[in-house]
Amino acid sequence: MSSEGTIVGGRFRLDQPIGRGRAGIVWLAFDTRLFRTVAMKRMYLPVGAGDRAEQARAAAMQEGKDAARIEHASAIKVFDVLPEGQDVWLVMEYIPSRSMATFLAEHGRLTPDQAAALGIQLGNALTAIHAAGFVHRTLEPGTVLLADDGGVKLTDIGISGGGPSPAYVAPEVARGLPPSPPADVFSLGATLYTSVEGVPPFGDDGQSSERPAQNAGVLTAALRKMLRSDPTTRPTMADTVRALSAITEGRETAFIPPTAPGMPPPPAPPTPPFNPAHTPAAPPLPPSGPQYQQQIPLTTPAPGFSSAEETQRMQPVAAPGQQATQYIPPPVAQPPKQAADEWNLPVSKKTLITVAAILAAVLVGILVSELFFV
Repeated sequence: MSSEGTIVGGRFRLDQPIGRGRAGIVWLAFDTRLFRTVAMKRMYLPVGAGDRAEQARAAAMQEGKDAARIEHASAIKVFDVLPEGQDVWLVMEYIPSRSMATFLAEHGRLTPDQAAALGIQLGNALTAIHAAGFVHRTLEPGTVLLADDGGVKLTDIGISGGGPSPAYVAPEVARGLPPSPPADVFSLGATLYTSVEGVPPFGDDGQSSERPAQNAGVLTAALRKMLRSDPTTRPTMADTVRALSAITEGRETAFIPPTAPGMPPPPAPPTPPFNPAHTPAAPPLPPSGPQYQQQIPLTTPAPGFSSAEETQRMQPVAAPGQQATQYIPPPVAQPPKQAADEWNLPVSKKTLITVAAILAAVLVGILVSELFFV
């Protein structure tokens, strides 16, 4: 029996259960070798002993290897498949999400446009699975994951353990024929039907008469073709994707659920305790009172205004019983003062030098005049 803290395969530590699928409990685990979080599922094996049990283990190992071959944005990536005692474990990427079945139970139906956008992503993933040479076999709302970031992930790819819900099994498979790509088309149609109607098209047992769609809207015709009882008359998966794309009319095909899954918000950083000693002092306020207010005539334009009238309009209006406060213009930048002189001499010495120079010029002029007359 698996429990928290168990080490699987010598490296994967089981931390906590995060869901229950057809094949058993899904665990949040930690890869102690690569230091990453993963999801792990113990694959369902029928109870038995001897050759039957060994054949079941071999089949589960092969299903895990097949699932690991799928590389698609809308398919859960399988990293590894591990034998552990009598069990077989799948090691998968961890995506914060909830199953479509849980989502519909909590938030109700999808709109036809939302279901079509969902079907496009699932159909593309199923096309990649079929191109790899096998089928999903167990497509239903419980194997569709709606990620917290709005993405869609298909899980349990090619895994037969636990068995699919009969409400989503194609009629030919229910009669004993092997699963095929047309069977996946039927299962996709039944899943999308449930997303807009709230109930499966042929009842929970898959044996009731078809219930006419009431909320499918523009999706009705496409669903009717996908749910045909004869697999040879159903559209291919590629044709299904094209039909769903036509319904969205080229709009954004990313599935956006009507209500984001409820995830706890990240914890807020702790607030440091108040310490008055570390509180900066407020800057001192400027002095107030009539003696500090500049009184300027309102007939003179204030700096920054084009006219005295504009200055007048900017004057504050005093409340009744209070004296109006004159407008105090901002300080006007003064032109830089020139140095007293280029020799850094005081102003008085410069004046004396200037006077002496003038007297010298006068004396020189007198001497020149006397020499000229002589």
